[in-house]
Amino acid sequence: MDHIRRGRCFCGAIEAELSGDPFWICYDHDDDCRRAIGSPLTIWVGYRAKQFKLVKGKPKTFSRTRGVVRSFCGDCGTSIGYRDEGLSDELYLSIGFMDAPETFRPLAHAYWDLRLPFISMDDGLPRIDTYSRPRDPNFGNPRDR
Repeated sequence: MDHIRRGRCFCGAIEAELSGDPFWICYDHDDDCRRAIGSPLTIWVGYRAKQFKLVKGKPKTFSRTRGVVRSFCGDCGTSIGYRDEGLSDELYLSIGFMDAPETFRPLAHAYWDLRLPFISMDDGLPRIDTYSRPRDPNFGNPRDR
């Protein structure tokens, strides 16, 4: 049986359970995510949709980029995650939403070329200048908005 991980927003209005381990964990230096999260960078924790179960509350959603829908708590503003139609069956949760964030070790840096000039990381992880996952090109690239 898979172990259960949990996530919740700052005020506790939204809670979720995730079964098993994530398939991908990645730093993200993208300017869209930076603005949406309100942080110089974030870490996205990737799960399959079937691994995610909302157990409390109903997140609000917002979309600015074609095919990308972000979710957040409408009460406290905590970023929950996003779904991208160009990344089939992938759900990405913000590390800030997750309980025990220290257990989610990133595997790479996405949009490394968009990092802020004062960000310096000596972790030896791969630096990728685009998405870190294969994305359906029919949905375009957020850079082309």
